[in-house]
Formats: sequence, C-alpha cells, structure tokens
Amino acid sequence: MTVRVGVIGAGWIGQDHIRRLTHVITGAEVVAVTDIDTARAEEAAAAAGARAVPTGAELIALPEVDAVVVTSWGPTHAEHVLGAVAAGKPVFCEKPLATSAEDCLEIVEAEMAHGRRLVQVGFMRRYDAGYRQMKEVLGTGEIGAPLMVHCAHRNPTVPESYTSRMAALDTAVHEIDVLRWLLDDEIVSVQVLTPRATGNRHPHLKDPQIMLFETAAGVRIDLEVFVNCRYGYDIQCEAVGETGVVRLPDPAAVGVRSAARHSTAVLQDWQGRFTDAFDEEFREWIAAVQAGTGPTGPSAWDGYAATVITNTTVEALESGRIVDVHLKDRPAFHTTGDAR
Repeated sequence: MTVRVGVIGAGWIGQDHIRRLTHVITGAEVVAVTDIDTARAEEAAAAAGARAVPTGAELIALPEVDAVVVTSWGPTHAEHVLGAVAAGKPVFCEKPLATSAEDCLEIVEAEMAHGRRLVQVGFMRRYDAGYRQMKEVLGTGEIGAPLMVHCAHRNPTVPESYTSRMAALDTAVHEIDVLRWLLDDEIVSVQVLTPRATGNRHPHLKDPQIMLFETAAGVRIDLEVFVNCRYGYDIQCEAVGETGVVRLPDPAAVGVRSAARHSTAVLQDWQGRFTDAFDEEFREWIAAVQAGTGPTGPSAWDGYAATVITNTTVEALESGRIVDVHLKDRPAFHTTGDAR
C-alpha cells in the first residue's frame, strides 16, 4: 500500500519533508500541497508531481489524501491537526503541536474522542541513533538510577529575528522532549539563568542561557543554550547515574593530522546532524500508517507537555524566578504505545 500524503506548509522544512517522502522513503507519495504563498505551493507540488490546493481544509478533505503532514506556521498547527483528526486521518505535525496549552489539550481530547491515536509530533531526536543508544543504557539500569543530566545546544549563529523567548520555544524544546523520553520522567520546575552575554549576539538577545530543570523523581538537569557560539552546531548530552555515566556520541568524523595538530570537523547546521533521524522518523511513521496501527512516535500528549514546559521556561526567563510546571494528569489513553 502506498500512503498518499498531503503536505500543509511548503516552507523550508515542508519542502525538505516533501523531498524525503518523494525520494527517500518507500511506500509514500505526496499527492497534494498547500501553502499561504500560492506560488510556493505550486512550485513544491510540481517538484513532487502533486497538485497544489488552496487551503489546508480542502487538502484534508481530498479523498485521495490518506495522511497529512503539517509544517505550516506554528499558530496554525492546531487548526490543521484538529481538521485531520475530525476527518479520521493520521497526521504528522512538526513542533509545536500548538502554541498554547489549551489548543494542545483540545487536540488530545479530540483524538481521545475519536478512539485511537492519529497524531504524531515531529520530535526527531528520539530517532537519532545516539539518543536511542542512551535510552537503551538508561533502560537496562547499567549506570544505576540517573541523578543528573548535563546538556548543551549550540548554534554558530542565528538571524536578528531570533528572540530570547525562542531559546526555549524553538531551541530547547528538542532537549525538553528527548529528556522526558530518555528519563521516562516529568519535568516539574524550571529556572533560567543568564550569564555574561556574548558580544556576538544581536543587542536584544539574551545569549547564552542556562536552563535548570527538576524532574518528579528529583533528577537535576542543566541545559546550556548558546546560539551564537560561532564554531559550529554542537549537541551534547550526558546522564550521570549512581554507578556510571552515559554520554551522547559526537557525530562520526575522520581525524586529520596536519600542521602540527590533530583535528576533526564540527558540523555547521542541524541538517547535517539530524538528517538520518528525520529519515527514520518518517520511515517509521509511514510504516505505521500502512499497517493501520496508528503512530508509535511522540504523541499529542507529548506535544502538550512540551508546550507547557517551554511556555513555563519563558515565564522563568522573564520573571527571574523558579517556576513550577503545571501539567494535567496524563490520561490512560496516552500511557502506552509511545515507544519512540
């Protein structure tokens, strides 16, 4: 069975997913594309041999669309995901699931009313080989109970449009999701510290930021978000347990000995770092849609939790206080099946 996919949003990530579904993933075909920019939708559709459609609602309603991918502007996500759920169609939504906790909960409740999982959120780090190896080590108890986790998320630079709030909403959101998954634990409080600011930032930006999280089990997490580090795109994660340590491996790179030094290259962007994870994420999603079992990756509940925690992190940044995270009780509907 070929899964016929409609894509809502033809920006850079939408176009990358259209390319992935067309040329990398087997068992999928992009049949419809829509975007607020009509010309961009037509160009992206033509590249995939698909048709351009005026609106997301019309795309979802097409009988030839079996499943939906949402890569539009974040504030529009809830509308499109709810439309797909109402139509009974599996929907893959890039983060955020929605920009408010209320909209996320509406999606959770709509999916529960439908009676089976339809929603997957695009947290690709769960599909990265290194993170999966870390998850396996933590799951076996090889290093004992986790006590602390040290993380860093560094970008060489960001555009002037990047704001201090985006450090949580657009950058740290990936660590927040993958840490909840790695630890199988919930974040219950947040504090944000702002050390000496780099002179390489735009004047309005607080950079770097140090985010401090505490989990329900008492694990302490520190996350450095430094988006003007200049030297490269660098993702680090180390969990310290009672009897050992597990560390995320650096991407494979050859060592070069030259000019009296030994060096390895540092990646410069997220595409190079996580392309394989994106591919595996869509490979597994398409396979689940084909099987009719519903998605097994990050759920609508995970999307809700990430939105609440990132919004709380923004509050902690702006208030200077330690802020408690207030999540609703997780429904039984979302307590199983979220293996990835």
